[in-house]
Amino acid sequence: MFKGCAVALVTPFRKGEVDFQSLAALIEIHAAAGTDAILVSGTTGESATMSHQEHKDVVSFAVKHLESLSKQGKRVPFLIAGAGSNSTREAVELTAHAKKAGATVCLSITPYYNRPTQAGLFAHYTAIADEVGLPIIPYNVPSRTGVNLEADTIVRLSEHPLIVGVKEASGNTTQISEIVRRTRDDFLVFSGDDAMTLSVLAMGGDGVISVSANIAPGDMTEMCRLAMAGDFIKARRLHHKQVPLIQALFRETNPIPVKTAMNLLAGQASFSGAPCWPDVGELRSPLVPISDANLRHLKTAMREYGLSVPE
Repeated sequence: MFKGCAVALVTPFRKGEVDFQSLAALIEIHAAAGTDAILVSGTTGESATMSHQEHKDVVSFAVKHLESLSKQGKRVPFLIAGAGSNSTREAVELTAHAKKAGATVCLSITPYYNRPTQAGLFAHYTAIADEVGLPIIPYNVPSRTGVNLEADTIVRLSEHPLIVGVKEASGNTTQISEIVRRTRDDFLVFSGDDAMTLSVLAMGGDGVISVSANIAPGDMTEMCRLAMAGDFIKARRLHHKQVPLIQALFRETNPIPVKTAMNLLAGQASFSGAPCWPDVGELRSPLVPISDANLRHLKTAMREYGLSVPE
């Protein structure tokens, strides 16, 4: 497993299809940038509008591309495969495919829309772990799913040897603190909200699965490392530097702003030994392009952060 900064990677689309060439470039950029882990086929990757076959193809491609980088002697980030669904049967299928493809851990969103009880959530995750036999990180994001994975339920789930952590985006600091306090020492608690990452780390969390790391992985990765080493003075400086950019990236539904930001960087040098930033293409309907007002705000925030943005 990993601790630190994982990027919740966008999925590049072009003419309605996954753009695997651009996906390869993004993976190589994060390998060169020092990002600790890469999540593919997650919420930021627009998994909700990907077919099951596309979902599986992206996971398989990421595993194989990282294996290729390893054979070339290059640094390889840890890979997390998104494999959640509001159907337990579908979540089992996606998780089983990820295991077969070679992924070593899956992120699994809480079932959305059908709003299961806490007993239902416990049964859902236990079934996936028991049937597939692959480590799982539940993803709690009530603002998206309409259901909160409560601390008591997470504590019960943490007793299962294959439920190894949680991505927490409830925004409830008391709940997050309870999870850290009451779970086993090797149970990992990741922030699912970039702006709350430093707070989660201060409570004893283990890192973040980050949206902003798509365009600024270095600072988020370094902030996590500093905080986990106990240097909160330097970590706070990086936190305050990042907050205006993070706010700009969430003025509209994720991943609208971050994909827009990435396309503003397209063609520019990324990191030493890595490809230039690729164009990540379009959003999938029902997501639409960013509004003019929020585009202006995003450009301003990116420039103030130190990123080169065209007029």
